[in-house]
Amino acid sequence: MKIIFVVGARPNFIKIAPLVEEAKKYPEISAVLLHTGQHYDNEMSQVFFDELGLPAPDIYLGVGSGSHAIQTAAIMVEFEKICLAQKPTVVVVVGDVNSTLACSLVAAKLQIPIAHVEAGLRSRDRGMPEEINRVVTDALSDLLFTTDEEANKNLIGEGIPESKIRFVGNVMIDTLLKFKKRAGLESKITISNPDYAFVTLHRPSNVDDAGRLAKIFSVLFEISKAIPILFSVHPRTKKQIDNYVCQNYFYYPPVETGAPVILKNALNIFRPLPYLDCLNLMAKAKFVLTDSGGIQEETTILGVPCLTLRKNTERPITISQGTNELVDVEPNNIIEHTKTILDDRWKKSSVPKLWDGRAAERIIKIIYNQYAKNGSE
Repeated sequence: MKIIFVVGARPNFIKIAPLVEEAKKYPEISAVLLHTGQHYDNEMSQVFFDELGLPAPDIYLGVGSGSHAIQTAAIMVEFEKICLAQKPTVVVVVGDVNSTLACSLVAAKLQIPIAHVEAGLRSRDRGMPEEINRVVTDALSDLLFTTDEEANKNLIGEGIPESKIRFVGNVMIDTLLKFKKRAGLESKITISNPDYAFVTLHRPSNVDDAGRLAKIFSVLFEISKAIPILFSVHPRTKKQIDNYVCQNYFYYPPVETGAPVILKNALNIFRPLPYLDCLNLMAKAKFVLTDSGGIQEETTILGVPCLTLRKNTERPITISQGTNELVDVEPNNIIEHTKTILDDRWKKSSVPKLWDGRAAERIIKIIYNQYAKNGSE
Protein backbone atom coordinates (compact mmCIF):
# COMPACT_ATOMS: atom_id res chain seq x y z
CA MET A 1 0.00 0.00 0.00
CA LYS A 2 1.16 3.52 -0.74
CA ILE A 3 0.53 6.43 1.64
CA ILE A 4 1.15 10.03 0.65
CA PHE A 5 1.87 12.09 3.78
CA VAL A 6 1.20 15.78 3.09
CA VAL A 7 3.06 18.61 4.81
CA GLY A 8 3.09 22.28 3.95
CA ALA A 9 3.67 24.53 6.94
CA ARG A 10 5.72 24.59 10.13
CA PRO A 11 3.12 22.93 12.42
CA ASN A 12 2.68 20.07 9.93
CA PHE A 13 6.31 18.98 10.20
CA ILE A 14 6.01 18.41 13.95
CA LYS A 15 2.84 16.34 13.48
CA ILE A 16 3.93 14.28 10.49
CA ALA A 17 7.35 13.22 11.84
CA PRO A 18 6.08 10.46 14.18
CA LEU A 19 3.66 9.20 11.51
CA VAL A 20 6.38 8.76 8.88
CA GLU A 21 8.64 7.10 11.45
CA GLU A 22 5.89 4.67 12.45
CA ALA A 23 4.96 3.86 8.85
CA LYS A 24 8.55 2.74 8.20
CA LYS A 25 7.98 -0.13 10.65
CA TYR A 26 5.57 -1.73 8.15
CA PRO A 27 7.35 -3.40 5.20
CA GLU A 28 4.08 -3.39 3.24
CA ILE A 29 3.76 0.40 3.40
CA SER A 30 5.39 2.64 0.82
CA ALA A 31 5.52 6.05 2.52
CA VAL A 32 5.73 9.08 0.23
CA LEU A 33 6.44 12.41 1.94
CA LEU A 34 5.08 15.34 -0.06
CA HIS A 35 5.94 18.95 0.84
CA THR A 36 3.74 21.55 -0.85
CA GLY A 37 6.18 24.38 -0.10
CA GLN A 38 3.59 26.54 1.67
CA HIS A 39 6.36 27.35 4.17
CA TYR A 40 9.59 27.25 2.23
CA ASP A 41 12.51 29.14 3.79
CA ASN A 42 15.13 27.55 6.05
CA GLU A 43 13.83 28.94 9.33
CA MET A 44 10.23 27.91 8.66
CA SER A 45 10.88 24.60 6.88
CA GLN A 46 14.29 22.96 6.36
CA VAL A 47 15.49 23.28 9.95
CA PHE A 48 12.48 21.25 11.09
CA PHE A 49 13.33 18.41 8.71
CA ASP A 50 16.88 18.43 10.05
CA GLU A 51 15.97 18.43 13.74
CA LEU A 52 13.04 16.02 13.60
CA GLY A 53 14.89 13.45 11.52
CA LEU A 54 12.41 13.73 8.67
CA PRO A 55 13.76 12.42 5.36
CA ALA A 56 14.02 14.84 2.48
CA PRO A 57 10.61 15.12 0.83
CA ASP A 58 10.06 12.59 -1.93
CA ILE A 59 8.03 15.24 -3.73
CA TYR A 60 8.33 19.02 -3.40
CA LEU A 61 5.68 21.17 -5.07
CA GLY A 62 7.28 24.54 -4.29
CA VAL A 63 4.07 26.55 -4.40
CA GLY A 64 5.36 29.36 -2.16
CA SER A 65 3.27 32.16 -0.73
CA GLY A 66 0.18 33.90 -2.05
CA SER A 67 -3.41 34.67 -1.15
CA HIS A 68 -5.55 31.83 0.17
CA ALA A 69 -7.13 31.34 -3.25
CA ILE A 70 -3.87 31.47 -5.18
CA GLN A 71 -2.02 29.18 -2.79
CA THR A 72 -4.85 26.64 -2.52
CA ALA A 73 -5.35 26.56 -6.29
CA ALA A 74 -1.64 26.16 -7.00
CA ILE A 75 -1.41 23.21 -4.60
CA MET A 76 -4.49 21.58 -6.13
CA VAL A 77 -3.15 21.81 -9.69
CA GLU A 78 0.19 20.26 -8.76
CA PHE A 79 -1.15 17.68 -6.32
CA GLU A 80 -3.62 16.33 -8.86
CA LYS A 81 -0.72 15.50 -11.18
CA ILE A 82 1.02 13.65 -8.33
CA CYS A 83 -2.06 11.62 -7.42
CA LEU A 84 -2.66 10.59 -11.02
CA ALA A 85 0.95 9.46 -11.37
CA GLN A 86 1.43 7.89 -7.93
CA LYS A 87 -2.02 6.31 -7.45
CA PRO A 88 -1.84 6.33 -3.63
CA THR A 89 -3.91 3.98 -1.51
CA VAL A 90 -4.62 6.77 0.96
CA VAL A 91 -3.65 10.42 1.49
CA VAL A 92 -2.83 11.52 5.04
CA VAL A 93 -3.29 15.20 5.87
CA VAL A 94 -2.67 16.89 9.21
CA GLY A 95 -3.91 20.04 10.90
CA ASP A 96 -5.73 22.91 9.25
CA VAL A 97 -3.48 24.81 6.84
CA ASN A 98 -4.21 25.52 3.17
CA SER A 99 -2.17 22.47 2.11
CA THR A 100 -4.49 20.28 4.19
CA LEU A 101 -7.60 21.63 2.49
CA ALA A 102 -6.17 21.68 -1.04
CA CYS A 103 -4.88 18.12 -1.02
CA SER A 104 -8.10 16.85 0.57
CA LEU A 105 -10.17 18.43 -2.19
CA VAL A 106 -8.04 16.82 -4.87
CA ALA A 107 -8.04 13.38 -3.24
CA ALA A 108 -11.81 13.46 -2.68
CA LYS A 109 -12.54 14.29 -6.32
CA LEU A 110 -10.22 11.47 -7.45
CA GLN A 111 -11.95 9.14 -4.98
CA ILE A 112 -8.74 8.50 -3.04
CA PRO A 113 -9.37 7.83 0.67
CA ILE A 114 -8.37 10.66 3.02
CA ALA A 115 -7.16 10.30 6.60
CA HIS A 116 -7.29 13.56 8.58
CA VAL A 117 -5.07 13.72 11.65
CA GLU A 118 -6.24 16.27 14.24
CA ALA A 119 -9.85 16.17 13.08
CA GLY A 120 -12.84 17.67 14.86
CA LEU A 121 -11.23 20.75 16.41
CA ARG A 122 -13.59 23.72 16.30
CA SER A 123 -13.31 27.36 17.37
CA ARG A 124 -16.83 28.21 16.04
CA ASP A 125 -15.21 31.22 14.35
CA ARG A 126 -15.58 31.20 10.57
CA GLY A 127 -13.51 34.37 10.49
CA MET A 128 -10.48 32.09 10.94
CA PRO A 129 -9.37 30.58 7.61
CA GLU A 130 -8.19 27.55 9.56
CA GLU A 131 -11.73 26.87 10.78
CA ILE A 132 -13.01 26.67 7.21
CA ASN A 133 -10.12 24.35 6.31
CA ARG A 134 -10.99 22.08 9.27
CA VAL A 135 -14.69 21.84 8.53
CA VAL A 136 -14.26 21.12 4.81
CA THR A 137 -11.43 18.64 5.32
CA ASP A 138 -13.42 16.73 7.94
CA ALA A 139 -16.47 16.60 5.67
CA LEU A 140 -14.34 15.02 2.92
CA SER A 141 -12.32 12.58 5.03
CA ASP A 142 -12.80 8.83 5.32
CA LEU A 143 -10.86 8.40 8.56
CA LEU A 144 -10.94 11.18 11.15
CA PHE A 145 -8.33 10.92 13.90
CA THR A 146 -9.14 13.05 16.95
CA THR A 147 -7.04 14.37 19.82
CA ASP A 148 -9.82 14.44 22.43
CA GLU A 149 -13.37 13.28 22.99
CA GLU A 150 -14.80 16.79 22.56
CA ALA A 151 -13.65 16.63 18.94
CA ASN A 152 -15.61 13.38 18.52
CA LYS A 153 -18.75 15.18 19.68
CA ASN A 154 -18.13 18.03 17.25
CA LEU A 155 -17.89 15.64 14.32
CA ILE A 156 -20.96 13.63 15.29
CA GLY A 157 -22.88 16.90 15.66
CA GLU A 158 -21.94 17.76 12.07
CA GLY A 159 -23.28 14.46 10.79
CA ILE A 160 -20.01 12.54 10.45
CA PRO A 161 -20.68 8.80 10.93
CA GLU A 162 -19.16 7.45 14.14
CA SER A 163 -17.65 4.60 12.12
CA LYS A 164 -15.21 7.09 10.54
CA ILE A 165 -14.04 8.63 13.81
CA ARG A 166 -11.09 7.34 15.85
CA PHE A 167 -9.95 8.91 19.13
CA VAL A 168 -6.19 8.29 19.10
CA GLY A 169 -4.47 11.08 21.04
CA ASN A 170 -2.17 13.85 19.86
CA VAL A 171 0.73 13.32 17.43
CA MET A 172 2.20 16.73 18.32
CA ILE A 173 2.66 15.42 21.84
CA ASP A 174 4.37 12.30 20.44
CA THR A 175 7.04 14.60 19.04
CA LEU A 176 7.27 16.73 22.18
CA LEU A 177 7.76 13.74 24.48
CA LYS A 178 10.35 12.23 22.16
CA PHE A 179 12.45 15.40 21.90
CA LYS A 180 11.91 17.08 25.28
CA LYS A 181 15.08 15.75 26.89
CA ARG A 182 17.14 16.23 23.73
CA ALA A 183 15.91 19.83 23.47
CA GLY A 184 17.43 20.59 26.87
CA LEU A 185 20.74 19.06 25.84
CA GLU A 186 21.03 20.35 22.28
CA SER A 187 19.38 23.78 22.36
CA LYS A 188 21.78 26.34 20.91
CA ILE A 189 20.34 29.20 22.98
CA THR A 190 20.65 29.56 26.73
CA ILE A 191 19.12 32.39 28.71
CA SER A 192 20.92 33.85 31.73
CA ASN A 193 17.77 35.35 33.28
CA PRO A 194 16.16 33.07 35.87
CA ASP A 195 12.65 34.18 34.85
CA TYR A 196 11.25 35.33 31.53
CA ALA A 197 8.02 35.15 29.53
CA PHE A 198 7.93 33.52 26.09
CA VAL A 199 5.82 35.09 23.32
CA THR A 200 4.75 34.02 19.82
CA LEU A 201 2.37 35.95 17.61
CA HIS A 202 1.42 35.22 14.00
CA ARG A 203 -2.34 35.15 13.34
CA PRO A 204 -3.52 37.71 10.75
CA SER A 205 -6.41 38.69 13.04
CA ASN A 206 -3.81 39.98 15.52
CA VAL A 207 -0.84 40.91 13.37
CA ASP A 208 -2.60 42.56 10.43
CA ASP A 209 -4.99 44.59 12.58
CA ALA A 210 -3.10 47.75 13.52
CA GLY A 211 -5.36 48.50 16.50
CA ARG A 212 -5.13 45.01 18.01
CA LEU A 213 -1.39 44.82 17.39
CA ALA A 214 -0.78 48.18 19.07
CA LYS A 215 -2.81 47.02 22.06
CA ILE A 216 -0.81 43.79 22.26
CA PHE A 217 2.55 45.55 22.06
CA SER A 218 1.46 48.07 24.68
CA VAL A 219 0.46 45.43 27.23
CA LEU A 220 3.52 43.31 26.49
CA PHE A 221 5.69 46.34 27.15
CA GLU A 222 3.96 46.83 30.51
CA ILE A 223 4.53 43.17 31.38
CA SER A 224 8.19 43.45 30.38
CA LYS A 225 8.73 45.98 33.18
CA ALA A 226 8.10 43.13 35.62
CA ILE A 227 9.66 40.25 33.66
CA PRO A 228 11.74 40.15 30.46
CA ILE A 229 9.94 38.89 27.36
CA LEU A 230 11.52 36.56 24.82
CA PHE A 231 9.63 37.18 21.58
CA SER A 232 10.15 34.55 18.86
CA VAL A 233 9.00 36.53 15.83
CA HIS A 234 7.20 34.97 12.87
CA PRO A 235 8.16 36.52 9.47
CA ARG A 236 4.64 37.93 9.12
CA THR A 237 4.97 39.68 12.49
CA LYS A 238 8.50 40.85 11.77
CA LYS A 239 7.23 42.89 8.81
CA GLN A 240 4.84 44.72 11.13
CA ILE A 241 7.51 45.28 13.78
CA ASP A 242 9.85 46.82 11.20
CA ASN A 243 7.14 49.37 10.41
CA TYR A 244 6.09 50.00 13.99
CA VAL A 245 6.54 53.54 15.26
CA CYS A 246 7.43 52.68 18.88
CA GLN A 247 10.74 50.95 18.20
CA ASN A 248 11.85 51.57 21.80
CA TYR A 249 9.62 48.61 22.78
CA PHE A 250 12.02 46.19 21.10
CA TYR A 251 15.53 44.93 21.85
CA TYR A 252 17.53 42.63 19.58
CA PRO A 253 19.92 40.65 21.80
CA PRO A 254 22.97 39.05 20.18
CA VAL A 255 22.32 35.29 20.09
CA GLU A 256 24.90 33.96 17.66
CA THR A 257 27.97 33.93 19.91
CA GLY A 258 27.07 30.81 21.89
CA ALA A 259 27.26 32.76 25.15
CA PRO A 260 24.18 32.88 27.44
CA VAL A 261 21.76 35.57 26.30
CA ILE A 262 20.98 38.33 28.77
CA LEU A 263 17.43 39.57 28.26
CA LYS A 264 16.50 43.17 28.94
CA ASN A 265 13.23 44.32 30.48
CA ALA A 266 11.79 44.84 27.01
CA LEU A 267 10.45 42.80 24.11
CA ASN A 268 13.59 40.84 23.23
CA ILE A 269 13.24 39.96 19.53
CA PHE A 270 14.48 36.56 18.31
CA ARG A 271 14.31 35.10 14.82
CA PRO A 272 11.85 32.19 14.29
CA LEU A 273 13.28 29.48 16.51
CA PRO A 274 14.05 25.92 15.44
CA TYR A 275 11.96 23.26 17.15
CA LEU A 276 14.50 22.18 19.79
CA ASP A 277 15.30 25.77 20.81
CA CYS A 278 11.61 26.66 20.93
CA LEU A 279 10.73 23.61 23.01
CA ASN A 280 13.56 24.15 25.47
CA LEU A 281 12.92 27.87 25.94
CA MET A 282 9.17 27.32 26.37
CA ALA A 283 9.76 24.61 28.95
CA LYS A 284 11.92 26.95 31.04
CA ALA A 285 9.69 30.03 30.71
CA LYS A 286 7.70 31.40 33.64
CA PHE A 287 4.72 31.61 31.30
CA VAL A 288 3.81 31.85 27.61
CA LEU A 289 1.70 34.35 25.68
CA THR A 290 0.63 33.17 22.24
CA ASP A 291 -2.03 33.00 19.55
CA SER A 292 -0.82 29.58 18.37
CA GLY A 293 -3.03 26.52 18.68
CA GLY A 294 -0.19 24.03 18.95
CA ILE A 295 1.58 25.95 21.70
CA GLN A 296 -1.58 25.78 23.81
CA GLU A 297 -1.19 21.99 23.68
CA GLU A 298 2.56 21.96 24.22
CA THR A 299 2.41 24.20 27.29
CA THR A 300 -0.26 21.92 28.77
CA ILE A 301 2.16 18.98 28.60
CA LEU A 302 5.11 21.10 29.77
CA GLY A 303 3.08 22.39 32.73
CA VAL A 304 3.80 26.02 31.77
CA PRO A 305 1.02 28.65 32.21
CA CYS A 306 -0.29 29.86 28.86
CA LEU A 307 -2.23 33.04 28.05
CA THR A 308 -3.84 32.87 24.62
CA LEU A 309 -4.28 36.21 22.86
CA ARG A 310 -7.51 35.22 21.13
CA LYS A 311 -11.26 35.38 21.73
CA ASN A 312 -11.71 31.65 21.17
CA THR A 313 -9.80 28.41 20.84
CA GLU A 314 -10.33 25.20 18.91
CA ARG A 315 -8.52 23.41 21.74
CA PRO A 316 -10.79 23.90 24.79
CA ILE A 317 -9.27 20.88 26.53
CA THR A 318 -6.16 23.01 27.13
CA ILE A 319 -8.38 25.24 29.29
CA SER A 320 -10.54 22.63 31.01
CA GLN A 321 -7.63 20.29 31.78
CA GLY A 322 -4.49 22.16 30.81
CA THR A 323 -2.57 25.30 31.68
CA ASN A 324 -4.24 27.62 29.17
CA GLU A 325 -6.59 30.60 29.54
CA LEU A 326 -8.09 32.87 26.90
CA VAL A 327 -7.32 36.54 27.51
CA ASP A 328 -7.96 38.08 24.07
CA VAL A 329 -6.07 41.41 23.86
CA GLU A 330 -7.74 43.12 26.81
CA PRO A 331 -4.95 44.81 28.84
CA ASN A 332 -6.60 44.51 32.26
CA ASN A 333 -7.38 40.85 31.71
CA ILE A 334 -3.84 40.06 30.57
CA ILE A 335 -2.24 42.01 33.41
CA GLU A 336 -4.47 40.34 36.02
CA HIS A 337 -3.63 36.85 34.76
CA THR A 338 0.05 37.75 34.60
CA LYS A 339 -0.01 38.81 38.27
CA THR A 340 -1.63 35.50 39.20
CA ILE A 341 1.18 33.62 37.46
CA LEU A 342 3.97 35.75 38.93
CA ASP A 343 2.45 35.21 42.38
CA ASP A 344 2.57 31.44 41.78
CA ARG A 345 -1.21 31.11 42.06
CA TRP A 346 -1.88 29.52 38.65
CA LYS A 347 -4.48 26.76 38.33
CA LYS A 348 -3.61 23.08 38.57
CA SER A 349 -3.58 21.10 35.34
CA SER A 350 -3.55 17.50 34.15
CA VAL A 351 -2.50 15.52 31.07
CA PRO A 352 -5.42 14.86 28.69
CA LYS A 353 -6.36 11.26 27.97
CA LEU A 354 -4.15 9.45 25.39
CA TRP A 355 -1.65 12.30 25.18
CA ASP A 356 0.94 9.65 25.93
CA GLY A 357 3.33 9.64 22.97
CA ARG A 358 1.67 6.72 21.15
CA ALA A 359 -0.85 8.47 18.88
CA ALA A 360 1.15 7.79 15.69
CA GLU A 361 1.35 4.11 16.58
CA ARG A 362 -2.44 3.94 16.85
CA ILE A 363 -3.01 5.93 13.65
CA ILE A 364 -0.75 3.90 11.37
CA LYS A 365 -2.10 0.62 12.74
CA ILE A 366 -5.68 1.73 11.98
CA ILE A 367 -4.77 2.91 8.46
CA TYR A 368 -2.90 -0.31 7.77
CA ASN A 369 -5.73 -2.52 8.99
CA GLN A 370 -8.29 -0.61 6.95
CA TYR A 371 -6.42 -0.22 3.65
CA ALA A 372 -3.66 -2.83 3.42
CA LYS A 373 -5.82 -5.36 1.56
CA ASN A 374 -6.97 -2.77 -0.99
CA GLY A 375 -3.42 -1.57 -1.40
CA SER A 376 -2.09 -5.03 -2.22
CA GLU A 377 -4.67 -5.84 -4.87
